[in-house]
Amino acid sequence: MKELKKMAVALAAVGSAVSAMAFLYGDVSDAKHAWAVHDPHRANPAKVTPADVPGQPPSDAIVLFDGTQKSFEENWVDAKGGKTKWKFVNGTLESVRRAGNICSRRQFGDVQLHMEWQAPVKVQGFGQGRGNSGVFLLGGLYEVQVLDSYETDPANMKNPNYPDGQAGAVYGQNPPLVNPTRKPGEWQSYDIVFHQPVFEGDTCVHPGSLTVFLNGVLVQDHWELEGPTWYLRRSRQVKPGTTKGSIQFQDHGNPVHFRNVWVRELPCRYANTTHGTYLAKEQDVAALRKKTAATLAAKLDTKNPGNGIRGILEVLSYDKDGYWTKYTEMKQAYLDGLARLDAEGIKAKKGEIFAIRNDLNLLIRNKVFPENCGFRAAIQKIITDNGLDKK
Repeated sequence: MKELKKMAVALAAVGSAVSAMAFLYGDVSDAKHAWAVHDPHRANPAKVTPADVPGQPPSDAIVLFDGTQKSFEENWVDAKGGKTKWKFVNGTLESVRRAGNICSRRQFGDVQLHMEWQAPVKVQGFGQGRGNSGVFLLGGLYEVQVLDSYETDPANMKNPNYPDGQAGAVYGQNPPLVNPTRKPGEWQSYDIVFHQPVFEGDTCVHPGSLTVFLNGVLVQDHWELEGPTWYLRRSRQVKPGTTKGSIQFQDHGNPVHFRNVWVRELPCRYANTTHGTYLAKEQDVAALRKKTAATLAAKLDTKNPGNGIRGILEVLSYDKDGYWTKYTEMKQAYLDGLARLDAEGIKAKKGEIFAIRNDLNLLIRNKVFPENCGFRAAIQKIITDNGLDKK
């Protein structure tokens, strides 16, 4: 019996939470926000199942290399789309000198990319000569450096190198925040979030960005791209046109290995024009608000006057002008219905009346209704005349 009571309490709590979110709840939508705060009508995110082991692909990932010969042959080509000269070695991709970059057959725009890489156990030389490769996004335009940078330390200078060219750097633009690289021969991991530049006509309105974790440590914190990553030259912003391209690993003459490569395609972070921030466009916000209002208006509860009036108030929070006549009719009908009730009938509707007053207060606070709202005044008079606000 105790377990049944606990379950009943839990279900009641869930029911109360759902009820609390019905009708008006948080600050309402406005010219820059298509949705209210805590809006139950906003679309829920898609469910993704994470991997049991960190670093393995979640359920919505596109696996580009899983350590099998099949995934190597099916997903990877050379720069011209032909068979690559890179090698499949012990479940890894191995760079081959003068073979050129290896390219994903599939093209991508904005992505979350995971991959693991290994500089040779025995490295020779220093700086750019030690286990050099790179991860390129958007068909080779943007590089995150792959390199043995384990002993790149200004204090001892065992492996001198320029900072914007060591592991974790956005090549030629920004050094990593810190150096969390492991020893040569040990596997390293990259988790990269890439957003490409966005254009309006010929004008670049957002430069794109790279966020990079190296071995789980943040090394690029939403670095805004100056343009393609080049050797020796200052970057210049690209021209519009390229929106998708291959993911590439660089052949730089060193036998670097790669494994466990997967991506998740991402929506453009700058494509959100309907909710918040400086990106919001009022015409897009207004269109979505009208759509939500129409959906709610079609579901108005006409059999229950209390629910009906709360429903139309919620509709007005999205589109005041389009449903004002309907609101006026429903408001008057509701007040007329209350006028026909005796004192006991009014008290029986106490919870409903207070809920409507709260809805009106919310709309007034959010400037949907004026402070001198006549409906709120009428509801407050009913509360006062019937002593509903007395304990």
